[in-house]
Amino acid sequence: MKTYTGDRTIDGIQVLVDGKPLDPRTDLKTLSRNGFEWSYEGPEPAQLAFALLVDHLGDPRRAETLHQAFMREIVANFDNSWELSSADIDAGLAALGD
Repeated sequence: MKTYTGDRTIDGIQVLVDGKPLDPRTDLKTLSRNGFEWSYEGPEPAQLAFALLVDHLGDPRRAETLHQAFMREIVANFDNSWELSSADIDAGLAALGD
């Protein structure tokens, strides 16, 4: 089980998976060249949603299908600091009807 964390500090945004930086996966899909963001709907939160789902699912095509709904329902509601487990992502996807 993986743990994903995000923190918005005076030094900037940090998103980690098991303590290592999360790859934005712009090699697969570029929604934003401005990095990750959250707490609203837009290109940067969509990039975060896509990267989280690619890492979690290991299936870029499925992540492509699900990332906009995951961004609207999950990523847009993050606080400044957040933590998600693999089980949390599975529960979020189940709530979306996946």
